[in-house]
Amino acid sequence: MPEIIPNLHPVFVHFTVALLSVSTGLFIVLHLLGSRLPENLRQQLRTVARWNLWLGAGITVITVAAGFYAYNTVAHDAPSHAAMTDHRNWALATAPLFIGIALWSMVSVWKGKQLGGRFVVALLIAQILLLSTAWRGGEVVYRYGLGVISLPQSEGAGHAHAHGEGEGHATTDKPMDFNGMDEMMEGDGHDHGH
Repeated sequence: MPEIIPNLHPVFVHFTVALLSVSTGLFIVLHLLGSRLPENLRQQLRTVARWNLWLGAGITVITVAAGFYAYNTVAHDAPSHAAMTDHRNWALATAPLFIGIALWSMVSVWKGKQLGGRFVVALLIAQILLLSTAWRGGEVVYRYGLGVISLPQSEGAGHAHAHGEGEGHATTDKPMDFNGMDEMMEGDGHDHGH
């Protein structure tokens, strides 16, 4: 495994979210506008929607397995453990739902039946759960820094470094509290403006 990526969960999860989201979007379009679309376009969109759903569900199995590996191997503290557990629990509710929906779709194709409004509603509910799960996964990485090998270290209060001509970016050792922004900017005598 490459040293820059401590585990493969972040690689697979992007395929899960992308494939299942595209599938959901296409099935919704087909449900709402299907009768207005030319038959050949409708058939092509249905095929693409199905394959995205089926591949997304298959990759979801790998994503969940990689997620369990990450859950059990990533260094973390108590607050990040709680966030990680919350993300895991949402994933464990979402993944079986999408897998079930994919099986429903496969059976309908095998039996030659059309998927109706109930299928689209189930898919929409699963999509909302998927986006909620993805949001929580983003929180685990971007709020708690899990799975990140190193974070930039500030070099002291008010340290500014140039990003380009005329630009500056201030850093501080304490977390940014936007409610106390004015106090921070006035309190240390350093230039915090961009």
